[in-house]
Amino acid sequence: MNILFLIYHGLDAASGISKKIIAQVEGLRQNGHKVHLCTYDVREDGHRCRFVDGEVISDFGSGKLAALRKRCSYADVYRYCVKNDIHAVYVRSFHNANPWTIRLFKRLRKAGIQSVMEIPTYPYDAEYKGFPLKERLELKMDQVFRHRLAAQMSGIVTFSDVDPIFGTRSIKIGNGIDFDAIPLRKPMQHADNELHLLGVAEVHYWHAYDRMIKGIAEYYAKNPNPDVKVIFHIVGGVCDEDLVPWTAFIKEQHIEPYVVFHGRQSGDALSCSFDSADFAIGSLGRHRSGIDKIKTLKNREYAARGMSFIYSETDEDFEHQPYVLKAPADESPISVESIIEFHRSQPMSPEAIRESVKYCSWKEQMRIVMSAL
Repeated sequence: MNILFLIYHGLDAASGISKKIIAQVEGLRQNGHKVHLCTYDVREDGHRCRFVDGEVISDFGSGKLAALRKRCSYADVYRYCVKNDIHAVYVRSFHNANPWTIRLFKRLRKAGIQSVMEIPTYPYDAEYKGFPLKERLELKMDQVFRHRLAAQMSGIVTFSDVDPIFGTRSIKIGNGIDFDAIPLRKPMQHADNELHLLGVAEVHYWHAYDRMIKGIAEYYAKNPNPDVKVIFHIVGGVCDEDLVPWTAFIKEQHIEPYVVFHGRQSGDALSCSFDSADFAIGSLGRHRSGIDKIKTLKNREYAARGMSFIYSETDEDFEHQPYVLKAPADESPISVESIIEFHRSQPMSPEAIRESVKYCSWKEQMRIVMSAL
């Protein structure tokens, strides 16, 4: 099948989302499909452009008018699909249902081209809590038009167990793993009295790393000279809205040596962070955005690296794995003592943990999508 994989933004080598998209494209190709990747980005000269496989298919120009045009004009995508005999469009939702995206997919459907839309997290309205007015107004637009947009789709790809979504049948998959791009960790040896925790994310409030930071504070308040020194390493971007109060709390509690912000990492630097860590921290606050059941990419990346980890949502692939510690889905600080005890009793090697998720490849997940069509 000839497929256009459509996203409404560019790619970033350090972004987990970008890595996921590239892996999904490769998963489709591994199933025998010919796949073209359509992206949008701003060139160095300031021109806003839409690309397919790196080639410009539309140059919207620069300035405010160009920004408006790229939001309203999708005729280039339609023309590309018809001209190049595209059979199906796989689009990643940008929460941008509006009359122009509806028109695009309605035209594609009339031309005999099937479309499926992936909604990375569902429901997602609560994720906009605290966002600037502009983003909240865009969500209102999406709320008005999303059922009509979904009606143009052959299915909605979801990592939840909800069916239907916006009145359209859902295609349920899990976040996949690109084993070629995720190396197995090579654990470094630490002193017996040290435990290094690692959280890797573009941090949002639903990651709830503040719960882990509060747990660290409670641990050292009760044990000023503990038998086990626990250090929480955070790798990834943290917005000022979270970073400012976190750093103030860390300073107030005198735990600066035990919470370390490393910023964004990729490649060898990221692998080194995994090698240096003993235990990983997944999402601890999906309940904040109204989500219970979800199959997150991060849990699968941790397992592919060979890490044991903690999370608070319901993820059917990991609920009974011996290398997973479940946290309560509430606002309580995370118990550092429980992590220490769990880590000491966790018997599985990195190789065994990685082997337990071999079935979660992107090839298999994308095969589910295409089989549904």
